[in-house]
Amino acid sequence: MNTHSSEPAADICLLLEGTWPYVRGGVSSWVNQLILGLPELTFSVFFIGGQRESYGSRHYAIPANVVHLEEHFLESAWRPGEGVVAAKREGPRQVMRELHAFLHHPEEPMAEQGERVLKHLVSGAASLDDVLHSRANWEAITEGYGSHCSDPSFINYFWTLRTMQAPLLMLAEAARKMPRARVLHSISTGYAGLLGSMLQQHWQCAYLISEHGIYTKERKIDLAQASWISESPDEALRTGLDAEVSYIRRLWIRFFERIGLLAYRSADPIISLYSGNRDRQIADGADASRTRVIPNGIPLQAWSDALNQRPEGIPKVVGLIGRVVPIKDVKTFIRAMRSVVTAVPDAEGWIVGPEDEDPDYAAECHHLVVSLGLEGRVKFLGFRKIDEVLPQLGVTVLTSISEAQPLVILEAWAAGTPVVSSDVGSCRELIEGAPGEDRLLGNAGEVVAIADPQATARAIIGLLSSPQRWQSAQAVGLERVSRFYTETLMLERYRNLYREAMRSI
Repeated sequence: MNTHSSEPAADICLLLEGTWPYVRGGVSSWVNQLILGLPELTFSVFFIGGQRESYGSRHYAIPANVVHLEEHFLESAWRPGEGVVAAKREGPRQVMRELHAFLHHPEEPMAEQGERVLKHLVSGAASLDDVLHSRANWEAITEGYGSHCSDPSFINYFWTLRTMQAPLLMLAEAARKMPRARVLHSISTGYAGLLGSMLQQHWQCAYLISEHGIYTKERKIDLAQASWISESPDEALRTGLDAEVSYIRRLWIRFFERIGLLAYRSADPIISLYSGNRDRQIADGADASRTRVIPNGIPLQAWSDALNQRPEGIPKVVGLIGRVVPIKDVKTFIRAMRSVVTAVPDAEGWIVGPEDEDPDYAAECHHLVVSLGLEGRVKFLGFRKIDEVLPQLGVTVLTSISEAQPLVILEAWAAGTPVVSSDVGSCRELIEGAPGEDRLLGNAGEVVAIADPQATARAIIGLLSSPQRWQSAQAVGLERVSRFYTETLMLERYRNLYREAMRSI
């Protein structure tokens, strides 16, 4: 079926990586908000996951205006058992060399290299079988290893490159079969962003990217902490905490940087949530003239009940709402609560969020609570409805080491809860106000350094112990969210973008 010339199956094709409809909160909530908030538009969804078993049941119902949904899992790019039959495959030598040179070699690539690689992927000049079984790819790998690899382990190099390349060819095949939409909208760079570049070539349509966090920056954080990356003993000795990351880690970083660059070169507009992330996009290769800022927004009317349910006075409950994963730095929250409980004896700390994403880290957090003598004072509540939890909190805390523009801050304000946050993403701009009339409103909480339990504890204690300071922060938060961060404003901006994109066809 030639889907590229047929009547579009949907108005907007959303390209999603590891989010809606399988993961709760964060970006997934935003995607659900966007689809439900624009019922006059139809959507198709291309979901990309890693391992199929990592995604259980869907956490979001599929709305009626989602007319097509397909799922692809990167691990399925490998096809065990075909190697013996297909090993004699010659494959396209020049195409494989160019794929390697652009994605893996340390020399800074020229723009035309990226254009050629994208053309190869789109045209089918190289197939998944070429990557897995061809002599051409074997030669490109061995040439790259001999010329560029500083890690003595060829096995590490070989399997790393195969793990990177195979999903790209799998996605290229899927792109050729995807029903056409009028507009493409990827909610990240990465695999979804590159898929958008390929589909744009097929469909010749407008292509938008929205980044909540900066994908390449977040992958660098993940890679710095990754225990699954195999290092040779010699390299492990050479790479201390402040040293250069290992060669295999650099390969992964380079890969994500370069597929991100292809997405940036294809998309217009490139949207971020706040000016700091816009600056980062430009530094990573986005054309400044294509970038714009659209903040998140929340439906204020949905939070009126939560605000009305708030009890008199300041609840002595401190809450962290988020997944129990390293990037949320839950351990800093727990350590801060040790000081909070000492200063405010009737205080409690609640950790509200799922623990299944990283069970080992969650177990470490439970053990830390015990070792600090906080049993019964710091509680793990699991997933709960946020609108039921927030009215019970005196302070909402974010100790994340990376964020973009967290919806939970806006939701906390709408429920009348001041916020203490680490100085990440747009959190300082949110709490202290953007330049201009927003900043004149004052502070809606406190901003503290990353991974600083003492500073976090002082900020929490200061709010819990001073009714005047707490009430001022509460009032500023309510005013700020109602004036600058409503769902109505956000949806109208995206509605206008979509209309403009569909008119450009």
